[in-house]
Formats: sequence, C-alpha cells, structure tokens
Amino acid sequence: MTGDADRDAVLEVARLGQQAAITLRTLTRQQKDRALHAIADAIEQSTDQIVAANDVDVAHAVSASTDPAIIDRLTLNRDRLKAIADAVRDVAALSDPVGEVIRGYTVPNGLDIRQVRVPMGVVGMIYEARPNVTVDAAALCLKSGNAVLLRGSSSAHNSNRVLVDVMREALGGTEVPVDAINLVPGTSHDSVKFLMTARGLVDVLIPRGGAGLIASVVEGSTVPVIETGVGNCHVYIDEHADIDKAVAILVNAKTQRVSVCNTAETFLVHASIADAFLPRAFAALKERGVTIHGDEPMGTYATAADIVFVPATDEDWAAEYYSLDIAGGIVESLDGALSHIRRWSSGHTEAIVSDSAASIQRFIAGVDCAAIMVNASTRFTDGSEFGFGAEIGISTQKLHARGPMGLSELTSTTYIVTGDGHIRG
Repeated sequence: MTGDADRDAVLEVARLGQQAAITLRTLTRQQKDRALHAIADAIEQSTDQIVAANDVDVAHAVSASTDPAIIDRLTLNRDRLKAIADAVRDVAALSDPVGEVIRGYTVPNGLDIRQVRVPMGVVGMIYEARPNVTVDAAALCLKSGNAVLLRGSSSAHNSNRVLVDVMREALGGTEVPVDAINLVPGTSHDSVKFLMTARGLVDVLIPRGGAGLIASVVEGSTVPVIETGVGNCHVYIDEHADIDKAVAILVNAKTQRVSVCNTAETFLVHASIADAFLPRAFAALKERGVTIHGDEPMGTYATAADIVFVPATDEDWAAEYYSLDIAGGIVESLDGALSHIRRWSSGHTEAIVSDSAASIQRFIAGVDCAAIMVNASTRFTDGSEFGFGAEIGISTQKLHARGPMGLSELTSTTYIVTGDGHIRG
C-alpha cells in the first residue's frame, strides 16, 4: 500500500468515526450500556481467539528480545481478559456524564444559563504494547458518547485487531454504530502521522506510552493533544513516619507491579530516620530482588544490608525503570526532599509517609503533580482505584484534565442559554 493510500485509509476511518459520533451524541444511557454489556460478553466468549492472537504477538516480542516489562504489558490470558470484561461492565454501571449540568443560574435579565457536559466527538488513541488499553479506551469513549480511533503499537497488532473485530461485531446487535470503534489502518509511523494531522476530523488525541511516544505526538500533532506522562514517582519517608507503614508502602509502590507508570522509581529518606528505616526497608527490598541506585550516604546502609547497590547518576534520578530497580537518597530535611522532587519529578504521583500533619501539609503545598499520596502507595493512582471503572490515561498536563482520566475527562461543555424573546440592547 502506498503512502497516499495509507493516508486515505486513515482519513476514511476518521470520517466514519465522525459519522458515528453524530449518532452517539443522541443515544441514551440505556442504549450505550447495552452495547457495553454486549462488548464485555463478547470478549469473554472470544477468549480463546483473543489469546491465540496475543500468543503470536508475545512470541514475536520474545524473539525480538523485548524487555520483560514490556512483554508483561503485552500479555493477555484468561484471567486478564476476564478482568478487562469486568472493567467494561464497571464502566456501564457508572453514571453517564453526558448532559450533566456543571453549573446553572439565572442572570438579572431573566436568561437561564446552564453549562452541560457534551461528548468531544472523535478521540484518537495512540499507545504502546498494552492491548487492554484497546478495550478500556473503547468502553470509556463509548460511554461518554465519543467515537474512538485506536492506533496501538505494531507489537500488539494481532491482539488489537482481534479485540476490535470482537467489539465491532458485538456492536452490530445494538443501537451504537459499529464505526464508534475503529482500528487505525497501518503499522508504520506514517499512519500515526496521518492521524496526528487529521485536524478537523479528529477532535483530540491521547498518547499513552513511553516518553518518546508522548513527545512525538505532542510535538508533531496539529490535532489537540491531552498529554499523558511517564511516571517518575517518588516516595518520601518523613522523619515522623511510622516505620511499619513506611516499609510496607515503599515495597508495594516499587514491587507490586514494576511495568506500570504509577510504580515508585525513587525514594527519599529523612536523615534522622535512616538508621531505623533503611535496614528494615533494605531487607524487604532485597527479598524481592530490588537493586538500589543510591547516593553515597545510602551506599553505607546498602553495604551493611548486602543489597545490590549502584551509585546513582543523573540518569538514575530521571529514570522510569520498569524493573526491580529504584533510586534512593537520604535528605537532611523535608525541604531537601521537595527540592529533589521538583527537579526530577515527571508530575505524575508523589507520596509522603508521615504522622505529622504539618509535614503532610507542607509536602502537599510543595509538590506539583497530578496525584499526591499521603500514607498510601503510589500504585493507587489508577482509574479503577479512583472509582472510574477504567481510565483512558493519566494526564500530567494542567489544562482540561489532570490525573486519571475517566468519563468526565472525555467530555467538553456547552452553554445552553434559554430566554423568552430576549434581545440585547
């Protein structure tokens, strides 16, 4: 297929999405929810077919010596597909944001003014490796009245193609147009470029993946972009921290699942609590096979604990590891922790462990990020954990949406102004 044909094919699915979006705006919650349940049932009924396609993608990834963390993100099995289907049902159970009145009032001249939520229209998703995003994005866009154009990575092409086929077939028996969900054709970067420049056909793009992908979409798009970000998340152990809580939170934040963006990549320890905290923390982290990339003071504790230690460089402080590696430093004060975080944070999630209300409030005021965890693991920055059913991404920008993006974040607003023959003098 030539480049021109690729462009035509991409623009054609965008036009089909536009037409589907017109119908989607008129559908009731009940109609959309029936479609979501049909999709969930179809995914479960097609488990063997989906797993077989995914096995091909995983085999290709293994033969290409792909990073194990990426392979973990890529892999689908029966349990994961069941969880994906259940997440679709969770989305169906959520309130429909479309038509919600954000604010309403009457001005002195008698005009009634209401600001209401409306669908964005056509949402383009550009994402890497994770085929679960294919279903999460489709479900959230459908529920919020948007058509979705899905452009996953070539590494998951077989999985994504089958998932989209299954979902589109499920829509065939519902009031939702089949073209509410479309896979963007092509596996080359050209097809991504054509999607990124389909201004007027695509209303918003959401990139989800590594720093390189996100930067490419943000810098190369003429379509508006909601920027999701990488997760260089920090856990700060304050001088007033409960040691038991701090160890449990750090271990969970680092090791519960290393291949996701809300995993902790750096921890900072107040110097006055280092003697009590680090030996216990290192024993627990060593048991799970974690490597410490630390500053010089931390190296002394690491040697005593016989845990694998690497002197930290600027690259270590900036890294999103996707592995059982974590950067660590000892700070002399809360201000020292805040200074470090301001320099290296990706604006995703920052956590403090402390029993001091004063320290907690200073930390909250001092960091600038999408989510702040107080005495809780960074792993909770997640749409399902926030009660959104699923998420389409975690926005680290400051415009329109920030943090886990659920249904409300996939809407815009319209002002409806009602008068009684009003004219402006």
